Amino acid sequence: MLREKGYRLTPQRHAVLRAIASSHDHLTPAEICARVREEHPGIGLVTVYRVIKLLAELKLVCRVNLGSSARSYLMRRPTGHHHHLVCSQCGRAVDFSNCDLSHLERQLSEDTGFNIEGHLLEVYGKCPDCCAGVSS
Repeated sequence: MLREKGYRLTPQRHAVLRAIASSHDHLTPAEICARVREEHPGIGLVTVYRVIKLLAELKLVCRVNLGSSARSYLMRRPTGHHHHLVCSQCGRAVDFSNCDLSHLERQLSEDTGFNIEGHLLEVYGKCPDCCAGVSS
């Protein structure tokens, strides 16, 4: 995808992609940087942020907001359409894809004149472990 869009697959970009793709969890930029530094100690956090920004623009990764200013990232699935349940206590994020917002999108379009192209949904609450008082 990078090459198709005219970007080189630099060692830094490849390392960040590998770090994100090898995880089934949502990773913060600091966690991504720590994984990248295991193989490439010279890569800094600023470089990781630049690569993440490019990957997000190309829709290769998606961002999860974990409250306040915390963000995490994961590879987009081939189907692309998914949303997140985010624990407001521990920050755990769970993907879900079952949403039908077509009626709401139609109504919003009629009410505002917007030509709606898509949506992003994050639902916040407490995960089962936090509800049970289990530390994660």
